[in-house]
Amino acid sequence: MTDLSWLSRTELLVGKAKLDKLQNSHVLVVGMGGVGSFAAEFICRAGVGQMTIVDGDVVDPSNRNRQLPALATTHGQSKADVMGARLLSINPDLKLHIRHEFITPDTAADLLSQHYDYVVDAIDSLTPKIHLIRAAKTRKMKIISSMGAGGKLDPTQLKVVDISKTYNCPFAQFIRQRLRKQGISRGLKVVFSPEVVVKESLMYTDGSNYKKSAYGTVSYLPAAFGGVCSSVVIRHLIAEVDKQQN
Repeated sequence: MTDLSWLSRTELLVGKAKLDKLQNSHVLVVGMGGVGSFAAEFICRAGVGQMTIVDGDVVDPSNRNRQLPALATTHGQSKADVMGARLLSINPDLKLHIRHEFITPDTAADLLSQHYDYVVDAIDSLTPKIHLIRAAKTRKMKIISSMGAGGKLDPTQLKVVDISKTYNCPFAQFIRQRLRKQGISRGLKVVFSPEVVVKESLMYTDGSNYKKSAYGTVSYLPAAFGGVCSSVVIRHLIAEVDKQQN
């Protein structure tokens, strides 16, 4: 019999019926960077019983200022594998599926060919992000998408809004422009910050992994984005119990 004593504080807050709902839910988290790694851990610690995590990248030394899988001892290792081991250390009974891949139109279609109770989009590259969002919207799946966490410092400014309501976020602006070309102008729930970016922190990259530029980051800001993303997921799942009882 599964030992759920480690979730006693969660049950105290939400009650057994809602904890059972979490135990029977399957959440997909795409991207195990600064936002996604924290979102995945928070979702796991909340008691979600089945998770799929996706990331095709390996740990780089520059990741250590903000990403859970990034340690001095994990350079070069798969982010998905490091996070998978961590999640199973938190909950050995977790039904965990790990996929080592970057999102393309084909992988997005395959990944979303099965049912998830919620999808967390923590991808920080434009083109793969559009592929995932488009696939999720086509299948009418619940999705929360993280906008840009780079170049910002104040976590108290984070908001959950429709993407049409975003501002002062260059990444969200690019996403809106690309989605409009796909016929999507609203109906996507996102986490964003209206804080003006520190423009001096922008750097250009070699374009690998679909990323041509990036802003500087601080340890707690991506984690805060991950926390808000996970809260959207958990609050939706437990609210489903209230709907069923009413």
